[in-house]
Amino acid sequence: MNCTRNVTDDIVWVGANDRRLSLFEGVYSVPEGVSYNSYLLLDEKTVLFDTVDNAVRDRFMENVVFTLNGRALDYLILQHLEPDHAAGILDIVRKYPSVTLVLNARSKALAEQFFEFEETPNILLINEYDTLTTGSHTLHFILAPMVHWPEVMLTYDDKTKILFSADAFGGFGSLHGALFADEIDFKVDYLQKMRRYYTNIVGKYGVQVRSLLTKMARFDIEVICPLHGFVWRKNLRMVMDPHIKWGNYDPEEQGVMLAYASVYGNTANATDILACELRELGIKTMVYDVSVTPASEIVAEAFRWSHLVFASTTYNAGIFVNMEALIYDLMEHNIQKRPFALIENGSWALSSGKLMKERLSKGKDMEFIGSVSLKSAVKTNQVQELKDLALAISKTFPS
Repeated sequence: MNCTRNVTDDIVWVGANDRRLSLFEGVYSVPEGVSYNSYLLLDEKTVLFDTVDNAVRDRFMENVVFTLNGRALDYLILQHLEPDHAAGILDIVRKYPSVTLVLNARSKALAEQFFEFEETPNILLINEYDTLTTGSHTLHFILAPMVHWPEVMLTYDDKTKILFSADAFGGFGSLHGALFADEIDFKVDYLQKMRRYYTNIVGKYGVQVRSLLTKMARFDIEVICPLHGFVWRKNLRMVMDPHIKWGNYDPEEQGVMLAYASVYGNTANATDILACELRELGIKTMVYDVSVTPASEIVAEAFRWSHLVFASTTYNAGIFVNMEALIYDLMEHNIQKRPFALIENGSWALSSGKLMKERLSKGKDMEFIGSVSLKSAVKTNQVQELKDLALAISKTFPS
């Protein structure tokens, strides 16, 4: 018996979970693994939406064959050619040689780059808003370039009002037997995974995300089926609202994220003092050590909170290496519209503050609030400087 689940009477999830994966894309830790979602439509014509990663190809093929139950596969819609969703293409073509690959011009080019087909497959080349009728279902194709690769497209089914959303609206983590977001406690169990996925995988492309959200508005969407994570069939505002905020680079919450790089604990101490003073002023705070917390988690928190503080010792006359990498990562992910403050430390050279300010100020609408400079350790008279910085930060919050 194979592990499949019905999305509707004639649409079946035939994906698989990979719980042995430690780093997604070789970068992002996934302690609960990741799901690779694929969906099979059983209409007059049969349609497979994407494949899976190489790690779970065998299970995926078992699910497809089991669900088709002797039927031929008519179409394979390739929404995203990244290998974690396309590794099974050759398996499908070998098993079902008459299948037609549904691609756009950019995905066709990528398919030819990634794969060498034994024989030229059947191809249906589509343009944006083209349709494909499979019997009782009519599929509409929506191009979503750079969400997060240039060939990405989404598919809308007007019968079920399902949006097959490619990598949009996905998240890290395996499914634990669930398929639908309403089968879990979203805010407790999944919001953080979805935020970390979005900010690190798609976060740079806010303009393109906003363009896609505008295109989606022309369709009556009741269900969202992403290629990672849970299917949304209820309360779509829970998934849409955060993505609207993230796409606009608007914070989810008012509060301060403080990230520090500390060698002997003195910069950490200054950061904790500032965090305590902010709490005394009634401001929410979260504090992270950049040498311990993975950068992907801190990037996600920077998107979550309204204000940022970075504290770094001076190291080799520059920014401490992990803090330098974090700030580079944030700038690469296009973080913007955040007031920020700094703490710098240096026993004989103070340069980390100047360098952090220069790099962060390159971001759009990044407002510098102020800074505190330390020489080795926090002295009694500098506690007031940290209190003053906390007060200055508090004045930038909405009244």
